[in-house]
Parts: sequence; C-alpha cells; structure tokens
Amino acid sequence: MVNIATQRGIVLVAALVMLLAVTGIAVTLMSSSSIDIKTTNAAQERERADHQLMGEVEAAIASEVNRGTDSRFLWTLAQFAQSNDVVSLNVTGNASTSTLTNMNPGPATLNCPRRFDYTEGVVCNIMQLDTTLNYGGKSSHDVALSSGIAQELLDINKTQ
Repeated sequence: MVNIATQRGIVLVAALVMLLAVTGIAVTLMSSSSIDIKTTNAAQERERADHQLMGEVEAAIASEVNRGTDSRFLWTLAQFAQSNDVVSLNVTGNASTSTLTNMNPGPATLNCPRRFDYTEGVVCNIMQLDTTLNYGGKSSHDVALSSGIAQELLDINKTQ
C-alpha cells in the first residue's frame, strides 16, 4: 500500500498536461473552422457579384436598344472617332460602369461574323462593351465582363 504522505501530485501534473493538449487541439479546430466560413462567404459574395454584373450588362444593352435610332450601336465610325472611339454608357440604377468601344479597324465597317451564309450588302459595326462592378467590403474588389456586339447595318456603298 502506498502512503498518501509520499505522493507529490504527479497525477495532477499529468492531468494538467493532458488538459493543455486537448485545449490546444480545440483552439486549432475552431480557428480552421473560422477560416472555412470566411472562405465560403467570400465565394458566395463573388458569385452574387457575377450574377449582378450579368444583369447590369443586359440592362446596359437593353438601354441602348431602347434608344431606337439614337442608339450608339448604330453610330458610324465618324461618330465614334469624335469621342476617341470610347463612349461611357450611363444606365440609371446600375451600380456598374460601362464603356462602349469601337472595334472596327480602319475607316470601313466589317463583314459580319458568319452565322450561316454571308449576306451581300450587310455589314457590321463591331463594338466591345466593357462593364466593371465593385463589390465587397468598402468596394475593394472588382469584377469585369467584356461583351462583343456586332450590329448589322445595310451597306449604302453597295448598290444592287
């Protein structure tokens, strides 16, 4: 039989070491769980910004189409040249910024990209719509989308 007076508290020290190890493991697991939550929230926020940007691009295109004959999609190369080939589109209610850039090289319009067969007398005014949206805390991140637009026009230089 072991005398109680000779014990020096070795069990207490061993229990404290075990408690310290378990506490360290628990803190590590909680820390990694917090990082996972932050990563998931950032991915969700980016996905939400992507969807909002797609809607804003569609709104910018619809806004120009609704302008009818005043649409900048119908501008001639000379009209684009007056604005240094870049036009800013301001759409009411959009949180993004959109610019329309003339992509026609040289003084003439281009043949339209083929869908089926080339149609004689139809040319295209090719433009690029660049839209940028800020998102995140303090709008510290950007997501951008570039859309190509080919507006079909009748070539007045071609006579049938």
